[in-house]
Amino acid sequence: MRYRGRFAPSPTGPLHAGSLVAAFASWLDARARAGEWLVRIEDVDRPRTVPGADQEILRQLAACSLLPDQPPTWQSQREPLYQAALDRLVREGKAYPCACSRKDIALALRAQGRERTRHGELVYPGTCRGGLGAREARAWRFHVPEGLVPWTDRRVGVHLQNVAEEVGDFILKRADGLFAYQLAVVVDDADQGITHVVRGADLVDNTPRQILLQRALGIATPLYLHAPLVLAANGEKLSKQNGAAPVDVADPAAALAAAAAVLGIGVDARSGVDAVLAQAVPAWAARFP
Repeated sequence: MRYRGRFAPSPTGPLHAGSLVAAFASWLDARARAGEWLVRIEDVDRPRTVPGADQEILRQLAACSLLPDQPPTWQSQREPLYQAALDRLVREGKAYPCACSRKDIALALRAQGRERTRHGELVYPGTCRGGLGAREARAWRFHVPEGLVPWTDRRVGVHLQNVAEEVGDFILKRADGLFAYQLAVVVDDADQGITHVVRGADLVDNTPRQILLQRALGIATPLYLHAPLVLAANGEKLSKQNGAAPVDVADPAAALAAAAAVLGIGVDARSGVDAVLAQAVPAWAARFP
């Protein structure tokens, strides 16, 4: 099967240094294998979408000569695919309605002596697995099977996670009617024939959930590589939420050289963008054959 990769930014603002690293890594991996590289705008979470951010991201990518091989796609135009996948999971008993609010979950966990959170979320205790009773459904959840989920990252090796214990039954469709990232990304990757996923290391913990959904939907699991993160001054992941500045594409060669350095690749920015890309592709191929 021919290599097909993608960069899938959320349009919550323009690209910053960290998101350019993820974009460059995914582009390099595709080019090093003579594959296709796609861009997908992940705007399924509409309340977080900033008007015009999608076009600014595409402009920044173009300024750095990171051009997709097909026209970009938008998740907001693909929601019927997500609903079809959810309907299938419900029919097969792999998803169920949930009436719990976040407060309900916190109280249930406290009653069980389990007040800890993992992966930034409350571990869902399975309250609605047996039915809703007289309550109304708020969201839809995936019925997570027991056991460890093993997988191998191409950069950092083998990972294991017990999703049932560390996350619980996670949401597929939210109480506000929007589809959750986990379902959307799995459906999109399958529909677009993605064979390799290269993205930031902040998404490592999402991978086991996505693998479980792929298995449940009979979808092949792509190969994963999680690129290193750019950190803010406080040691946290650089992000729009902690004030990350947009990438300055007035000097795209310098921006790409900085991203390459994070990826462990040395390039000479003085020769321009084309030279930087020409140097970076074989260097990436040598690191990740």
